[in-house]
Amino acid sequence: MGGSRKIASLSLLLLASVTIAGCQNTETTSSLAANDFRYRHPIILTEANETLDLPIGTGLRRLSPQMAAAISSFGHDAKRRGTGMVEIIAPSGSANEAAVHALMPQIRSALTRGGVAKARIVTRSYTVEDQAVSAPIRLAYPTTKAETNPCGFWPENIASDFANTDYYNFGCATQQNLAAIVDDPTDLIYPRAAVPGDRERRNTVFEKYRKGERTASDYKEGTGARVSEAVGN
Repeated sequence: MGGSRKIASLSLLLLASVTIAGCQNTETTSSLAANDFRYRHPIILTEANETLDLPIGTGLRRLSPQMAAAISSFGHDAKRRGTGMVEIIAPSGSANEAAVHALMPQIRSALTRGGVAKARIVTRSYTVEDQAVSAPIRLAYPTTKAETNPCGFWPENIASDFANTDYYNFGCATQQNLAAIVDDPTDLIYPRAAVPGDRERRNTVFEKYRKGERTASDYKEGTGARVSEAVGN
């Protein structure tokens, strides 16, 4: 009987220890989740306009090669990332209004060379109050952008925080940089579809395999992998 009581007591003690450990683990997990920079500074996908402003002088009647190339590049991005129409927003009542009308067909042609279909190009105007001002032409298309909350918010003095947790602003800059450099914001939600394999490369590898030849590329050590002699001097 005495041995049975000891075993029962030991079992209760172990059960209590496991229960306490479980509570501590839950509290620790909750604390880590509350201080996770990915939850504090989440990357949010929003729809916003990508714009390009074109300065137009009063005497300009033909696009410069640099400006035409910039418009074509903008059109290429609009075709790849745009989610709607490409707008040409022209000033009305400005000093350069005649130049704007002369350049509109050239702007449309540059956008078309960039890959934008003619049916996706629309034009509208905005009123300029000062008739002496040469207002720019704005190109715009809606797209999906990745954004985060502004950084630099310090709600507490970290010098008096002894909780051993990350300070509130921790990781904000990393999230900002990731949102800024991601090529396609939708990559943060779901992966891209796999593209077909290279048939020519696959046939080459199979042909070498049938002949018993090496199918991998040969690695040659270049000068960049050598240690400079100046190190030993």
